[in-house]
Amino acid sequence: MGGGSDLSESAARMGLPAELLQESEGYKAVEIYPDNSATVSVFCDMATQWRVGPAGLTGMDYKALPVVLNMRGIKRDGREDLFDGLRVMERAVLNAASKS
Repeated sequence: MGGGSDLSESAARMGLPAELLQESEGYKAVEIYPDNSATVSVFCDMATQWRVGPAGLTGMDYKALPVVLNMRGIKRDGREDLFDGLRVMERAVLNAASKS
């Protein structure tokens, strides 16, 4: 991320408090278990697909999800577990955003 004002502008566009983005700049790399790697990749790929309302983030726009899953080569039999994991990650972001 950039400087303070760039960060504030980015946060405002996403409906997030700037402090949440500032906090994320200090995060260290974490290990992702192989069973979760596809879910994390898809979650990152969906980063531009958040719906934002007057109160901030409301959730991901799932209309783009089939395109992402196809581009990642996720087979149909693996999509249900991946979707469950995606929803867990989405809920964690929504909870964090609502506390800020």
